[in-house]
Amino acid sequence: MIRVLIVEDDPMVAEFNKRYLEQVEGFQLVSVVSSVNEALNLLEKQTIDLILLDIFIPGMNGLDLLLLIRETGMKADVIFITAASDMNRIQTALRYGAVDYLIKPFEFDRFNEALSAYREKFMFMKNQHVLSQKELDRQILRKNPRVMAEELPKGLTQGTLQIIWETAQSMGGSPFSTEEIAGRVGISRVSVRKYLKFLSDMDALYVQVHYGTIGRPIYQYKYNEAKENIIKKFL
Repeated sequence: MIRVLIVEDDPMVAEFNKRYLEQVEGFQLVSVVSSVNEALNLLEKQTIDLILLDIFIPGMNGLDLLLLIRETGMKADVIFITAASDMNRIQTALRYGAVDYLIKPFEFDRFNEALSAYREKFMFMKNQHVLSQKELDRQILRKNPRVMAEELPKGLTQGTLQIIWETAQSMGGSPFSTEEIAGRVGISRVSVRKYLKFLSDMDALYVQVHYGTIGRPIYQYKYNEAKENIIKKFL
């Protein structure tokens, strides 16, 4: 679960943010505070992955808090939720490393989009230690977004996909190879490789490439829980 801190001095807005957060899977609200000092005290005691942060807070403002987080090396990420819509503050927030910026008032769809994108990146970075340029561009830098398939590629069947997908899920967070899946499901490695490529193209599997001293590189896969819903429509 992604641990979240809400920093908002308006109780009504804080409650809305809390209710919105409850509707997005994968997040756990740790606390709601109304000032930078309260936030800093909590950050010293607990691990926080993501802060939903207002700029207009009495005393030190949200930009001050983000700067302190960066200067002190805290690892919490920040999504601003604020009425501040002037370019100067927006640029400052982005330069300090805010991962997203929502201008009040906003709809739940925009909130859900911001949190879902963060969750996907968070889970990807948690499970990867080394990236290829392709993975960096697509998953982190968000370059060259691809059009996802709407139907199974020719030669793949729904039944076999379900067997391989369920087998991949059963591996949990453990990496696995084409050979391991082929051995478990009793299908040829050539066929399994086609299904694993489709699943990795859909980002439903993480791919890790290991280069040995001789021979071909070894591909290993990991189940990507954040993309589970994307595959359901093919099953």
